[in-house]
Amino acid sequence: MSSWQYFRDSIKSNEVALISLFVAIFALFYTTTRDERYDKNRTVRLASFEVLKNLGELQVVVNASYYQKEKSDPMLGWGRIALIGDLSRLIPHPVPGTIDRLLGVWKSDWNSLNSDEVSVERISKEIDASRQAVLENLRQIT
Repeated sequence: MSSWQYFRDSIKSNEVALISLFVAIFALFYTTTRDERYDKNRTVRLASFEVLKNLGELQVVVNASYYQKEKSDPMLGWGRIALIGDLSRLIPHPVPGTIDRLLGVWKSDWNSLNSDEVSVERISKEIDASRQAVLENLRQIT
């Protein structure tokens, strides 16, 4: 018996085992890929919800600093803005860029929140733009 004939006979006698092996390898590959995608989407979702929560809290700080001057301190916003900046790195484009613009406006205008309505409006506009970017990103997650 030739080696080619022996090989064909071996395949034929073990075809169920070989099919099972291919199915198992494919299932392992598919499951691993699906789990990786699920974990990535879960991380993005959790970071997005936390960013949205902190953006809302930052808006409260901004509004209170201007409209309730004696009861609020704009310094409270720094903790929120730092957390928002860190978490935005876990969310895909365009969120990090939008948050960077918010950080820039916050750095330049936070100190005048108690007295300058233009600063309040600029920061609020960037908060709104950041919220929209995060929400749009959440809509795209499969």
